[in-house]
Parts: sequence; structure tokens; C-alpha cells
Amino acid sequence: MKLRPATGRRLANLAVTLWAGACALTGIFILFWILYVVLSRGLGALNPAFFTQLPTPPGVSGGGLVNAMAGTLALTGGATLMAVPMGLMAGVYLAEFSDDSRVGDYSRFSTNVLMGMPSIIVGVFAYTLVVVPLGRFCGYAGALALAILMLPVITRTTEDMLRLVPNTLRESALALGAPRWKVTLAIVFRAAKSGLITGILLAVARVSGETAPLLFTALNSPYWFRSLGEPTPNLTVTIFNYAMSPYPDWQQMAWGASLLITFGVLIITILARFLLREKNDDR
Repeated sequence: MKLRPATGRRLANLAVTLWAGACALTGIFILFWILYVVLSRGLGALNPAFFTQLPTPPGVSGGGLVNAMAGTLALTGGATLMAVPMGLMAGVYLAEFSDDSRVGDYSRFSTNVLMGMPSIIVGVFAYTLVVVPLGRFCGYAGALALAILMLPVITRTTEDMLRLVPNTLRESALALGAPRWKVTLAIVFRAAKSGLITGILLAVARVSGETAPLLFTALNSPYWFRSLGEPTPNLTVTIFNYAMSPYPDWQQMAWGASLLITFGVLIITILARFLLREKNDDR
């Protein structure tokens, strides 16, 4: 057999390596560029009034976005309460009970489709399901839309994390006479705890910056909200409205709100990666 010279293969390998490295550095550069721009433009809007006062009327300087911050937390909290139990149980079914099951295959396929579903379509769905029958925009519809976006992330993460738990752990608990449901909840869940929390945090980060679903559901409000049964203020729609306005003061507050959301998502993502790395180190 005639051996081919290795020079061509080495040059091709070097070219691909350099190209891959350049692409990775480009992504890192763009990320830090965005962080720098948001930080430099939004830092000036952060003051005590920004965190304690309501928005001012158009053209009036001052005020803050405390109602939008509270509304964002309420919407995200409501979505989390709806999505986490359902996502965990769906992940348990897919990981523990769906072997060679057609229902499991369909559920897994549906979850994959939902993960790629555009958020605006989810917003239109929640609008049709909740807003139209009620005849008004409300925070419950917004929380429902966000929960639908969170559900597939939690489901797939739960399935993947539970499948990483060794079967010997399950068999040992079953051999001691523990029922299957108690083995799953008390033994398998505890072994995969870090991974499950990571999935929940990633799902929260996934919906923290969503605007399109809330435009069709929760809408927005410049006032305090008494419940999620009325239009609910939130940071993302506020950013959209303020950034499109002709008032420099509102534009500045839009940058401040963008800074809050950006660094909130960044902190959640870093925390999720820390928990996942801690789980991998324990193994």
C-alpha cells in the first residue's frame, strides 16, 4: 500500500483548528461586547428611584420601574409553579417508565418540537386560550405562556439527569422492599438533585427575557398590579415600549432594565453551570 504524505492532512487539520478557534473567539468577543454596551449605557439609569418609584408620564423625568420588576418576578414565579411539577413528572415518566413505549416516543418527540417552538406562537396560543375567553389581558395568560416555554426544557433536563443515575442504585433500593415511587422520589431524585436544579434554573433563564408572549398576554401597565388577573407590568415589554419612545429619559431606563435582565440571566446561567460542574465532580 502506497502511503500518502501527511503534509496535506496536517495543513487541513491546522486550518480547521484555526477556523474553529476563530469562531469561538468571535462568539466570546460578541458576548463581552454586548455586556460592555449594556453595562456602559445602563449603569447610569440605576439609582434609588429606579428601584423604588413607579414610571412617570411621558415627557416627565425621574421615576423608576419597581412595578415592572415586581411584575416580572410574579410572572416568572407563576410560570415556575406551573411548569416545574409538570416538567419533573414528565421527565420521570420518560426516564423511568417509558422504555419501549409508544406514548413515551410521542411525548419525547412533542417535547423536542416544543423546545424549538417560536415564543410568539406560544403567546398567540395563550392569547386564544385565556385572553379571548376572559376578554382582557392578564398576568395568568402571561405566566401560562412562559410555563409552556419552560416545560420542555425542564422535561428533557429531568430525563437526562435521571438516566445518568446508575441502575444499581435503583435495584438496591427495590431489593430492600421500597416501592418504585419512593425509590424515584427519595433515592433517584436525591442523586440527581444538582442536575434537576440546573434544569429549572436554565428554564427560568430561558423565559426571563421573553417579550413576544407577554405582548399578547400580560401586556403591560404603568401602575402597581393587585393580582395576575389584570394587565401586569414587566421589564421586557417595558424595554420594548421605552426603547421605541422619543424620550431620552425613557430610553435611558430601557437600558437600565436591559442591564438588570442581562446580568440576571448571566448570574442564573453561571449558577446553573456551577451546580452541573459540582454534580460532575461528585461523580
